[in-house]
Amino acid sequence: MAERRPQQTIADLIAAAREGDNRAREKLFERCRDYISVIARTKVEGWMRTRFDGSDLVQQTLLEAYQAFDQFEGTTEEEWLVWLKRILNHNTQDAIRHHRAGKRAAQREVRPPATSAESELRPLDPPASLPTPSRVMMRHEEDLALTAAIGQLSPDHQEVVHLRGLQRLSFEEVAERMGRSRPAVQMLWARALKRLDELLSADA
Repeated sequence: MAERRPQQTIADLIAAAREGDNRAREKLFERCRDYISVIARTKVEGWMRTRFDGSDLVQQTLLEAYQAFDQFEGTTEEEWLVWLKRILNHNTQDAIRHHRAGKRAAQREVRPPATSAESELRPLDPPASLPTPSRVMMRHEEDLALTAAIGQLSPDHQEVVHLRGLQRLSFEEVAERMGRSRPAVQMLWARALKRLDELLSADA
């Protein structure tokens, strides 16, 4: 039986891409798609709910990063992810400004109570009351392995992880968003964490 070849690291892919290896460059961006998707969805749904498609931010961020790859000066995975997130944050702020401009135009006819887009962003520090598995998940929420594992979950499990785990919504808010009862959401959350732990353990 042939030995399994070790997967190239992000640092390896960066170095190969710099040498003109287009296949390595494609792999580099594909490996980071889940990471950008998770971070983008967390940012967008925290302040825009379902009124803005997070996939637009993902595509825009990856395209801009691809086009500006020669400007990236780092060599490590950490530096790479920070660079990608910086581009994502810039695009998110542009989306916020665009949203605000639209709200100001609408307020000329109907003026609802003022709200702040940034104030709706939820903190990323996990509450102490969360169970141990979820606290572990929060500490590694920007890790490529975690975001890849989230991408392997069922749609319902992905949804509850995003809402409860990453956006820090209460069980009541998650239940309302998902159209389920609180006990059903709590059970779904527990199962999602168990499955996530299995996936991460398998890759360890």
